[in-house]
Amino acid sequence: MIFMYIDTHCHLSREDYDDIDKVIEENKNANIDKIVVSGCSRESIEEVMDLKDRYDMVYVTIGYHPEYADTVTESDLDYLKSLLGEKKIIGIGEIGLDYHYTKENKDKQIWLFEEQLKIANAFNLPVVIHSRDATMDTINTLKKYKVKGIIHCFSGSLETANIYISMGFLLGIGGVVTFKNSKLKDVVKEVPLESIVLETDSPYLTPVPFRGKINSSKYLEFIANFIADIKNISVEELAEITSRNASSLFDFDR
Repeated sequence: MIFMYIDTHCHLSREDYDDIDKVIEENKNANIDKIVVSGCSRESIEEVMDLKDRYDMVYVTIGYHPEYADTVTESDLDYLKSLLGEKKIIGIGEIGLDYHYTKENKDKQIWLFEEQLKIANAFNLPVVIHSRDATMDTINTLKKYKVKGIIHCFSGSLETANIYISMGFLLGIGGVVTFKNSKLKDVVKEVPLESIVLETDSPYLTPVPFRGKINSSKYLEFIANFIADIKNISVEELAEITSRNASSLFDFDR
């Protein structure tokens, strides 16, 4: 039986891929049903708006990544809102907090995060959350808003996973789970499958055995196989449940 996957978070830019037509074709051949492409800067938002119209399998989330907190203006937020009535825009993201390189603009990051959570509330859209070295601020900020979504590229502890799950969030699990020294596999083993969605974050975080190559949604099956082994279930069941989880969150009929 053919089973299909949904890549709930990737990036698809002409800067990273020479031939996007070829990438889409390879995805189809790898049993990928849908890919959710993130536009997280003004430039990449404009690019993904074109991609969603060009390719049936492409759906998009749009929002401003915390790395742009110093430069995003009210005008940029108005631009974001002006697009949200268009078809195939299924969420706000990736948005959040990233203190890995700097905490000096923490207040700006939180302001940008909260403004976009307000937008998600107003338009009744799920959110895709980026959180790096900012777990408690992310949790405390999310608690202020009635939003649901995905914790993108989750790599935290079981305790943190359970907090997010109790708040109604899904965990985006990608190639990191396959890395030799990753502790994520221990967390994935313990959390319910109903709280997991698959993602690649391509072109980044390529799973074993392709580390060092540019990532692509076509490698999702290797992440799926790895998780299926951890959960001691068939990859068919994993594909079915994770796709159902994604479809329950995202309105793919938009």
